[in-house]
Amino acid sequence: MRKNLYVMLTKIKIVLLVLMALFALTAFRQNATAPGSGPEYVNNKNLKLPENYREWVYLTTGFDMSYNPANQMAGHHMFDNVFVNPEAYKAFVLTGTWPDRTVLVLEVRGAEGKASINQHGNFQSTDVMGLEVHVKDEARFQGKWAFFGFEDGKTGKMIPTTANCYTCHQDHAAVDTTFVQFYPTLMPIAKSKGTLSAPYLKEGEKAAKD
Repeated sequence: MRKNLYVMLTKIKIVLLVLMALFALTAFRQNATAPGSGPEYVNNKNLKLPENYREWVYLTTGFDMSYNPANQMAGHHMFDNVFVNPEAYKAFVLTGTWPDRTVLVLEVRGAEGKASINQHGNFQSTDVMGLEVHVKDEARFQGKWAFFGFEDGKTGKMIPTTANCYTCHQDHAAVDTTFVQFYPTLMPIAKSKGTLSAPYLKEGEKAAKD
């Protein structure tokens, strides 16, 4: 009786172990074949806008931000939201910097004031006023990164490397030409990993002395 019970329990354990192995193998294959969310190009030139970027990892929102003190909002306010593809976010959390094929989406929306029960402050409008994408593709771009502007909302043209945005990011960005200093959940990670850029650290030292 005890022998039969022991044999039966052993068989059950073997079946459970086999099922667990099959489940793990299936999960591994699904992850291995799952499509990534890296950059996709149209005609090997323009960048395809990631249609599901709002399902990516949200990093931050800015309000009326401008890096040029001479720029003033002409009677209106703007929000900008930043999203990054999940694979890149996971890599940043582990390393404190961005991996190849990182895609950062900057979405600009207008600000509205009084509506419904709101009497003070601003909230984002439903209309997207602008889109810009920052892509890291080391095999494609000489400086590893490139900016793309979107006018039709579907495909973006690369912004020439002579544009001010490239030198601005190179000279002032906290991590790998990206403004991580404005991403509150990532800045502590970059500090702990020691990945803050030399220009950013030098700029901080100068500001502390002034």
